[in-house]
Amino acid sequence: MELPKIAVLVPCYNEALTIGKVINDFKNHLPQAEIYVYDNNSKDNTIAIAREAGAMVRKEKRQGKANVVFKMFREIEADLYIMIDGDDTYPVECIREMVDQFIENNCDMLVGDRLSNKSYKKENKRAFHNFGNSLVRSLINVFFGSELKDILSGYRIFSKKFVKNYSSSIKGFELETDLSIYSLHYGMAIEEYSINYRDRPEGSVSKLNTFTDGFKVIKLFFNLVRLYKPLLFFGSVSLILLIAGMIFMIVPIREYFEYKYVYKVPTLIFSIMLTIVALLAFATGLILDNISIIDKKNFKVRYNNTK
Repeated sequence: MELPKIAVLVPCYNEALTIGKVINDFKNHLPQAEIYVYDNNSKDNTIAIAREAGAMVRKEKRQGKANVVFKMFREIEADLYIMIDGDDTYPVECIREMVDQFIENNCDMLVGDRLSNKSYKKENKRAFHNFGNSLVRSLINVFFGSELKDILSGYRIFSKKFVKNYSSSIKGFELETDLSIYSLHYGMAIEEYSINYRDRPEGSVSKLNTFTDGFKVIKLFFNLVRLYKPLLFFGSVSLILLIAGMIFMIVPIREYFEYKYVYKVPTLIFSIMLTIVALLAFATGLILDNISIIDKKNFKVRYNNTK
């Protein structure tokens, strides 16, 4: 059987300390793969070290991990894509088993799960990261009815169909959240493989800002709920407004039954406005939900026709 063409995608920004080891590990454990390093305006020797190690090096000037990965997806042709960070926190020695699982189970996306075996919790020294991972995972699993164990892992394998159909408007470290929700929304085959995460080596600095990027991830989550589950989102807004309208209407109704006259007319008008807006929000959710259903059908046609 002809072996699939494998591309290893390594987005990089100031990873001179570790990029050489990541490339050499793939050359040792997956020698048939083509290794691509896309540099994102590094100010150290990342490019020179990557070239010397034998990777194909290209550049993306627009800052942000998502911008780099989108360019990789657009430019690189392969049958199977492996995405990994250049910081040497993910194990390469298990890549053959991951590829075998991906091919045997005909996956669309395989995620390197750092959380099930507690290795991320043990190795990660940054405050609030474990809490953030758990929060995002819980929100997505509840809202999208899934049982994923690791939402934010940067170690993933994709099919060609996934790569050539994926689209988004994000720019930075929200990428992994978007990839996970995108896959769940369109009903793709997702599996996970437990890996042993290790923290960055001494001297290597993370570019992830716990609070700023964490806020972006949470914001993205609610935006995607609005986009992918409009009836749930606008239905919830409608229910809140309707309850508020009913509460404000209590006083005018009580006045009418007691005095046969409404004295608090502004309160009555405000409650009626809230009720009308609630109905409009619910109608908006219904319309957008039908559009979302049509989009899913069209996506499946495009996906199945991708060669």
